[in-house]
Amino acid sequence: MPSRRSSGNANISLSYSSPKEYTIAQIDVEGAEFLDAVALKSISGLKVGDKIKVPGDEISNALKKLWKQGLIGNIEILANKVEGESIYLTIALQERPRLSRFEFSGISKSQESDLKEDIELIRGRVMTNAMVKNTELQVKSYFFEKGFLNTEVQMDYRQDSSLRNSIIMEIKVDKKNKVKIRNVNFVGNTEFSDSKLKSKMKNSGERPRIKVPSAIGGIVLNAFKSGTEKKKLKQDSTTWTDTFYGIIQENIKLNVFKSNKFVKEKYEEDKESLIAFYHSKGYRDAKIVEDTIVNIDFKSLDIDIRVDPGKKYYFRNVYWVGNYIHDDATLDRILSVEKGDVYDMESLDKRLNFNPNGPDISSLYMDNGYLFFSVTPVEVMVEGDSIDVEMRIYEGAQATIKKVYATGNDRTYDHVIMREIRTLPGQKFNRSELIRTQRELSQLGYFDPEQVVPNPLPNPADETVDIEWKLVERPSDQIELSGGWGGNFGFVGTLGLTFNNFSLKNLTHFDKWKPLPVGDGQKLSLRAQANGTQYQSYSVSFSEPWLGGRKPQSFGVSYNYSIQRFNPSGRNFRSFTGSLQVQGVTVSLGRRIQWPDDYFTLSNSVSYLRYALDEYFGNQLGFDTGIANNISFNTTLARNSVDNPMYPRTGSSVSLSLALTPPYSTFNDIDYSTADNADRYKWVEYHKWMFDAKYYMQIAGDLVLETRAHFGYLGSYKPSIGVGPFERFQVGGDGLTGTSFLLGTDIIGLRGYENNSITPIDRERNIRGGTLYNKFTMELRYPVSLNPSATIYVLAFSEAGNNWLNFSDYNPNQMYRSSGFGVRIFMPAFGLLGIDWGYGYDPQPVAGEYTPNQPASGGQIHFSIGQTLR
Repeated sequence: MPSRRSSGNANISLSYSSPKEYTIAQIDVEGAEFLDAVALKSISGLKVGDKIKVPGDEISNALKKLWKQGLIGNIEILANKVEGESIYLTIALQERPRLSRFEFSGISKSQESDLKEDIELIRGRVMTNAMVKNTELQVKSYFFEKGFLNTEVQMDYRQDSSLRNSIIMEIKVDKKNKVKIRNVNFVGNTEFSDSKLKSKMKNSGERPRIKVPSAIGGIVLNAFKSGTEKKKLKQDSTTWTDTFYGIIQENIKLNVFKSNKFVKEKYEEDKESLIAFYHSKGYRDAKIVEDTIVNIDFKSLDIDIRVDPGKKYYFRNVYWVGNYIHDDATLDRILSVEKGDVYDMESLDKRLNFNPNGPDISSLYMDNGYLFFSVTPVEVMVEGDSIDVEMRIYEGAQATIKKVYATGNDRTYDHVIMREIRTLPGQKFNRSELIRTQRELSQLGYFDPEQVVPNPLPNPADETVDIEWKLVERPSDQIELSGGWGGNFGFVGTLGLTFNNFSLKNLTHFDKWKPLPVGDGQKLSLRAQANGTQYQSYSVSFSEPWLGGRKPQSFGVSYNYSIQRFNPSGRNFRSFTGSLQVQGVTVSLGRRIQWPDDYFTLSNSVSYLRYALDEYFGNQLGFDTGIANNISFNTTLARNSVDNPMYPRTGSSVSLSLALTPPYSTFNDIDYSTADNADRYKWVEYHKWMFDAKYYMQIAGDLVLETRAHFGYLGSYKPSIGVGPFERFQVGGDGLTGTSFLLGTDIIGLRGYENNSITPIDRERNIRGGTLYNKFTMELRYPVSLNPSATIYVLAFSEAGNNWLNFSDYNPNQMYRSSGFGVRIFMPAFGLLGIDWGYGYDPQPVAGEYTPNQPASGGQIHFSIGQTLR
């Protein structure tokens, strides 16, 4: 024990060979600036009045206890003074510095942001060795997960001149190169092909030797091979859609989107998946005998795996025990396991507990209230390669729903959620209805679809169950702020606001504004477009999905006003001689129907549009001054079973709509053969049929194929009168509304061609637009991010469509074809934004007519805003 000379006291002499016992008379602490002196004395275990031997274990133990705290950089206990049998001690220490701030070097801003959220560094904390080491390990772990296995981390320190005993820590990161898997080798593999086994290692399998663009190109280009342009498809192929689907199936095994970076944790998961695959093929005893990771260099490694598959097994007999509600024959029919089937426990588990592609045993019971049901398969005999399995069932009692409530709905009122719920208090528990409710809540758009989670809370004592719906609110209001080139109008600016969870009743209750009144599930939309005085358009709409609050009957009302001014000379843009004003109002009612099933809806609407022309020469109506009135009734029958509105994986959406105007020509006294166009179109008449269908198929994981078909037909009541200029079709481009919507024209997108370029012209009457169109689309989609704040997915597409002037010209084999790729980004505040590159294989129409022997339309870039219907 060191000694110290004190004023007025002789030199203190302590002998290590002959320790002496002293009584502690006083303990002082030196060097403690931030640490509490009393606490330090307590931690040391030394107290005034204690008898200690000097030198002795008490002093050594005190030093160990203080050092163990990790708060002190240097410490010693000094004998300051000795008076007889009393000793005066001083704990002299040097505190460790505190962390003022930390910073990174050698990494990107996004990586730095992620790391600051992950690592546990707090300003003002004492810099301990453990804290520094943990920080180093966390940084390395972050980059290890991204495939940088050789990452080096170095800590540098410098004094913070603005704070005492504080340092700034710089974390220097040298990521090195990503370590990628060059080869995965299966040693002694005879049961399956190496490529088949690699496909089961979704995280560690080696990347196919193919570039993503060429893979996409291969898919979409092969889909439309035809004629002399490319190598002919076999004549026995069915339709081009079947061919495209077959090509996709063939190319899916390339696993284009798979990463081949090496991550230890993911590699262990892949080994489990590999063995699970063997088990699914009947190799019950399969195991990995050894696996070796061979470092090739700093950038790559090889993996050698030896699997012992063991014997292949088959089902022999299946016995049921404990079943009283359903007999063996019923359970055997649902299980669908025959004697001699491959022993596949993975497939068996699906048929027992949850089968997304068909019925299962659990659903049979749980859809009838048997929440406490369980079934356990037990191997009761293994003889040769055959196995007998006994299904031990516990049926339990039927559970009645006691309480249903939601959590996490900070903005949306409970009644908006409860009216969508199909599992209500007092009913028997039903798992299928629980899953259906999950879909309905996801479709609302107010919550993150990936985090709508039902949480049944069973109460076995009273045979009831409480159901908690865990929800995560997400912003649902949207703003549209854009500008674009509007043809003859030049630059057109757009400002739109959509409030998707609006509350009309709270409009005057300012204390409930967040920042506007929300929570009742109503929708309010405001939109304005203008380029100055030449073109202006304004619209407002409101909808209530549950009119009256008791039944799912929707109500909507909308109003729009547009004006387009025209100057024939085109020289003075501030002086206009003509105009076209359009005003319209629509009122709609809709309801859910139960037949043919409860996915159907039926909606009806009545609309009135008034077209006022004043010396207007620019719209090819055949008259320049007058009034045209359009009163129409629309009815739409639709079915929607899509599982997720933002990134659908399964389900379909089908709608058939019919719009009718009164047949004025049958009861008015106008002679249409001699009437001018002002009289002919004073009361617009037509019947319009629209069909739209979408189907989503989950191919592998989150890889989804979407197929779409669209048809439209516009007809007249009397062939002698024909179809007027209103409500026609224009095809081509991004599908965004153009200037022609003033006439109610439907704009149909077709990527790879210029906007509205596939538009036939009735030269006899000088009217643009078709009366009949077809369009078919296939999109292969894969998500980059399903985060509710930014849902992003990439896509490859092929589509074909055309637009005909009348039914006599209709030719379903004459289609404009295109393919390409793109990306979609959904942000709650702005909706769905997209960009596509499409290649048109056919010549661009000229003046609405097909132009053979001309160059293909070629590559086009298209931007899109919002969910385009067609």
